[in-house]
Amino acid sequence: MRALLIMLALATGTSASAQLRLPVIVPLGRSSAPPPQLVGIDALRADFLARAGTDTAYFGSDSAVLGAPAQAVLQAQASWLRQHPEVVVRIEGHADPSDTRDHALAIGARRAEEVRNYLVLLGVPAAQLGTMSWGKERPGPPRAVTVLVH
Repeated sequence: MRALLIMLALATGTSASAQLRLPVIVPLGRSSAPPPQLVGIDALRADFLARAGTDTAYFGSDSAVLGAPAQAVLQAQASWLRQHPEVVVRIEGHADPSDTRDHALAIGARRAEEVRNYLVLLGVPAAQLGTMSWGKERPGPPRAVTVLVH
């Protein structure tokens, strides 16, 4: 084996000791590598959810008026958004599954706009916020508005 290493060393122009490298053996189940880290948009979404607590604010039945629980959720979201002015969010309005198609689109739009206005009132730049109503085409949480980082 030593003769083979010396021959390889002579052929490559390096010393035999430079060629001899033992592999590092890590026992199974004990990885020395750190867990994978989220990067980019996934990391921002995870941080938003961790710090704001949720991405969803709920409304009363057939209402676009923000109640105290929804305001508390939006205050936490606004705090995060003010710290991340580079992030754009889409505010998605949802309706009740029993609403008609037209009513679902209309109330979803009013709810999304109400959330947008409240976030602007809390100091979030309007350019950071987009709104959308899904109506019945893409069901979401009933009577809710979801703030999605993207």
